Amino acid sequence: MIAECDTQIAAFLRGFESRVDLATAPLPARTTSHVRPQRNEPQFDLRGELYRILGVDLTQVPGLQSTTISTFLSEVGSSVERFATPKHFASWLGLCPDNRVTGGRVLSAATRDVKSRTAYALRMAAQALHRSQSALGDFFRRMKAWLGAPEAITATAHKLARILHHLIKHRCPYDASVFAQEEELHRKRREKNLRKQAALCGFQLTPLQCND
Repeated sequence: MIAECDTQIAAFLRGFESRVDLATAPLPARTTSHVRPQRNEPQFDLRGELYRILGVDLTQVPGLQSTTISTFLSEVGSSVERFATPKHFASWLGLCPDNRVTGGRVLSAATRDVKSRTAYALRMAAQALHRSQSALGDFFRRMKAWLGAPEAITATAHKLARILHHLIKHRCPYDASVFAQEEELHRKRREKNLRKQAALCGFQLTPLQCND
């Protein structure tokens, strides 16, 4: 039964046109965080087929597995052109806050109840980042400490959706340093705001000294 399903999936994928010339742009090497295959991963080169179809290896993104990407492909297709921006894509997945405002007050910021296999797959990918030493893993743990686990999963899935949209649209490889720089800018802005709030209350923040 499993072998038959794999055969059908492989035949389905062969129906997509190639967006990359494997002779001049071969499949990148696996990252160390993605060496171990998932138990439900097909017994053929799914990762290679997804790279051929999408023109970018999305498994380079921490948390994203071949099965995650195949779920996206089966639900959305090989293009994200119908979503004008990453924000539109994340909203379609139900991963953006559905702010309900009355009289200038936000009464609710919960996400919409959207039944999406891709959104579910991205939530699972986000949850898998809890031990990742990547910048995305740091983001998940920071969100978990601040908002709690459920909200952290949604926030990280939202981040993954935006990254996925950008990489597919521009067919560019994932650059972890760019995300790390964004996280560092966020940390500096947060520190600046904390210092400003402390000064307004008559306090001065002093960094803790690390004892070796």
